[in-house]
Formats: sequence, C-alpha cells, structure tokens
Amino acid sequence: MTLPFRASDAGCLLDIRLQPGASQNRIDGVVADGEGCLRLKIKVTAVPEKGRANSLLIKLLSKSMKRPQRDFEIVSGRQDRNKTMLIIGDQRQTRQDLEIWIKTI
Repeated sequence: MTLPFRASDAGCLLDIRLQPGASQNRIDGVVADGEGCLRLKIKVTAVPEKGRANSLLIKLLSKSMKRPQRDFEIVSGRQDRNKTMLIIGDQRQTRQDLEIWIKTI
C-alpha cells in the first residue's frame, strides 16, 4: 500500500485533504484526489477563516499522533483544501511512527 507521506530533510511530508466546517473533528483515512495523489482525509469543525481550520488541523494531528504541536508545519496549501504538512523530527523514526499511526486510523 502506498502511503500519503514522503521523506524530507527535516522529517516527513504528509499530504492532506482538509474539509473545514464538518460536523465533527475526525480523520477519515487515506483517499485519492482527482489527480490520483494519495492524501489523508481530515475533517474539522472550524471554518476556514483567519487560520482557524489550519490551527484545529494541527491540534487534531498533534493529539492523534501524540506529538507536540511545534512538530507540525503547513508547508503548502495554507489557503487550500489540499495541504502538505511537514512533521519535524528524525526522518527514519517519523516515517516509522507514521506507518504505524496510519494503520490505526
């Protein structure tokens, strides 16, 4: 199974499809977008105004992965539903953590 992340010098890059304004905060698993790119589908209740949805996205990932919020940085797509999140940390360990975590969601 191909996963929605790849290695980076600073850790791993995670591709995300965010749905703001949802009825509940949740991670819906891996989906393919219109271009065939795999993304982690995440829904948040916050609206996409003044960075609220992005902030809630980081909080949700931080809690779910049991990592501090400072380890997460949106590197592309701040104002788009398709985002790329940098998860900062040792590349090998972060990759292993992501592989295990994605299997549990």
